[in-house]
Amino acid sequence: MKLYNTLTGTNDAINADSTRPLKMYTCGLTVYSQPHIGNWVVYLYWDLLVRTLINSGYTVERVQNITDVGHLTDDEDAGEDKMQKGALLEGKSAWDVAEKYIQIADHEAFELLELVRPDHMPRATDYIPQQIAFVEELEAKGFTYTIGDGVYFDTSKLSDYGKLANLDIAGLEFGARVADTGKQNPTDFALWKFSPDGLKRDMEWESPWGTGFPGWHLECSVMARELLGDSIDIHTGGIDHIPVHHTNEIAQTEALTEQQFSRTWIHANHIKVDGTKMSKSLGNIYTLQDILDKGISLQAFKLLIFSKHYRTEGNFTWDILTASNNRLQRWRNIAALRHQIHDTLQNDDDKDTEHDINGTILSVKHAMKESLENDLHSPEAFAKLELTFDAIEKTALRRLQSSALVELFEYIDDAFGFSILETTPDIPDEAKKMILERNSAKANKDWGTSDTIRDTLSENFSISILDTPNGVVWQYA
Repeated sequence: MKLYNTLTGTNDAINADSTRPLKMYTCGLTVYSQPHIGNWVVYLYWDLLVRTLINSGYTVERVQNITDVGHLTDDEDAGEDKMQKGALLEGKSAWDVAEKYIQIADHEAFELLELVRPDHMPRATDYIPQQIAFVEELEAKGFTYTIGDGVYFDTSKLSDYGKLANLDIAGLEFGARVADTGKQNPTDFALWKFSPDGLKRDMEWESPWGTGFPGWHLECSVMARELLGDSIDIHTGGIDHIPVHHTNEIAQTEALTEQQFSRTWIHANHIKVDGTKMSKSLGNIYTLQDILDKGISLQAFKLLIFSKHYRTEGNFTWDILTASNNRLQRWRNIAALRHQIHDTLQNDDDKDTEHDINGTILSVKHAMKESLENDLHSPEAFAKLELTFDAIEKTALRRLQSSALVELFEYIDDAFGFSILETTPDIPDEAKKMILERNSAKANKDWGTSDTIRDTLSENFSISILDTPNGVVWQYA
């Protein structure tokens, strides 16, 4: 399996030690507000990554942190802590805000989106002693200095700082707010921030340098090290993490351990809404509940996301989502064909699976797997699948093999986190009997009875009848 490695700029093979689980770290949500669809995009891609790794034979141990303190509103270590800001907006304590949105995010991720739950989901606030110890070790090695608002990492001590983002360190200049803080270099970053004088924060701890709270970058380095070790295989995040957050994670971790932090760094691009960046002022921030309120399945949202490659920028519109929902409906109706296959002289298992449509059905999952193993190329995998669906729709039911269809959709559900088989049940025997009666009425040219039965099937059982060149097929309305 190969992934595009931001660190090398090439598609690199995953060369994990086969004697141990592959170690993967994912930057998790900052739990200060309601997650929106843009937040969930990257987690859908990393869920696809985990599923693909497992289907490719890897054992994965994954950490996805919960940032419940320390994430400032500005990458230059200025501005409010997002948790404290959320607390002020809601009139609650930062602890209460964190707990509220942790529960909401957990429900949306693992119940609504049906993502694979990571092995570890540590909260930053549970690792304060370890974070303080990490800074003490950096201090002992000469990588820190203290100024009025906190303890900072001295990036000038590293010859390769900024290697992930290919930063032009020499060309960087101080911004006005940065210069005022007293930082020695524009790229230096906070390891420990002091609580403002005279202000009691909801979340603050005593440290050797003074009362305060950890920096956002510090949290991830510490939790990754504590749970996965000094060196890991894969680190994931959004493209916005490259120039600051992930660059600083690498700096502080490798300064301390003197080992490569992560062999592979992969980053997902973002999604816009109506071609525009999501913004509260524009009113274009949507949540999963907004999609459900429209009566659209979240599987359709996942299908929309996976229809673009994770490294390309996406676009969300309600029209695109509707088209995705229609695409999902087509897939569901093809899955429903497994209930309509009735053998005549041939047993299902005896049908030719090498040269006819069933061979195509059985082989496409291997072709899709190859696409996913090539840098998670989900659009290419879907294109291969659609060609197979085209062929299925042109094939008489008597030629299809029920077990081949089931095997294909088992793979689709497992590989992408769909639940197509579960949501495509067979119709009741009463409805099947009515379809036979309609067939008989049509054969006798009793069009009135035929139409009446069709309408009853639609109204009472939510199914529609298609008279195709290859026979009568029912579909979910």
